[in-house]
Amino acid sequence: MKTNAWKYTLPFSMYVAAWVSFTSTGVASWLPVILGFVIIPLAELMVPADKSNLSEEAEQTAKEDRSYDYFLYLFVVMQYVGLFMFLYSMEEPGLAVSDRIGRIVSMGILCGTFGINLGHELGHRVDPVEQWMARISLLSSLYMHFMIEHNKGHHKYVATEQDPTSARYGESIYTFWLRSMVGTFTSAWRIAKKDEPRLLRNEMIWMQLGHIAFCLVIGLSFGWQIMGYFIIAAVIGILLLNTVNYIEHYGLIRKQTSGNSYERAMPEHSWNSNHVIGRVMLFELSRHSDHHYLASRKYQLLRHHENSPELPTGYPGSMLLTLVPPLWFKVIHKKMKEYKK
Repeated sequence: MKTNAWKYTLPFSMYVAAWVSFTSTGVASWLPVILGFVIIPLAELMVPADKSNLSEEAEQTAKEDRSYDYFLYLFVVMQYVGLFMFLYSMEEPGLAVSDRIGRIVSMGILCGTFGINLGHELGHRVDPVEQWMARISLLSSLYMHFMIEHNKGHHKYVATEQDPTSARYGESIYTFWLRSMVGTFTSAWRIAKKDEPRLLRNEMIWMQLGHIAFCLVIGLSFGWQIMGYFIIAAVIGILLLNTVNYIEHYGLIRKQTSGNSYERAMPEHSWNSNHVIGRVMLFELSRHSDHHYLASRKYQLLRHHENSPELPTGYPGSMLLTLVPPLWFKVIHKKMKEYKK
């Protein structure tokens, strides 16, 4: 295994934090929240962003190194190990309300950080096995239809008013959550129906049946109340995803060329972040400008572009900013003015 790939073991720290959460009470039950939204944002304020790209030789080496893929496969398995631990932990008798909420939010962080994010990365692969692994990963967050809308909708209409997951200038995160989640669902239905008009072959229908079946299995195995806790955790994961979507394209617009066509998605149509800790924890998702410029590029190969707009801090810190819309607008609108100069 090439040594450069080992840095992507850092996300294991979130699973360790989740294990502590699911086996502890008190403050420890909130450890993933503390790690993700206190420790990491503070660390990213102190650690300089890294804009460097791999050399041609290093990029070729990384491209040929299957270790990067194996880490993704392992984390898909870890996601289900974490889910089982969560479900089992919620059976603990006499669990305080604060501990129960801490564990639910912690599972929600796993759903958003790994369940959906791994599904996103693997969903862009062409290998059929990796495509199925993407669906399995997304199933753990009850968001398999993301794969349809993201690949065939979002990447086509990103930074346009036709894209439900591109935030408009002046739109608050709370308004965006509703518009994005409803828009993602309805867009996925339209795309799936267009791809396959026959009802029983419609992928969207099978995905929703899969979600229902998965919840029923959990309910029958652990009880309906714990199934409800899981659904709440999945919703938290979905909200985390949509918060990421919000910061990734906020206020950026592609020019319409003619009819339903737009200029090509370029690095300047996505907000970028080169903060190292967040990049590694999220498998380089924050180098989002290059991802939209060339969606087939694997996570370890994503590059920095000098002409891409840069977020004021890493993803976790930026996500926290969005929760206070006046503060977010003040910071991000200033960044937009600086970028346009």
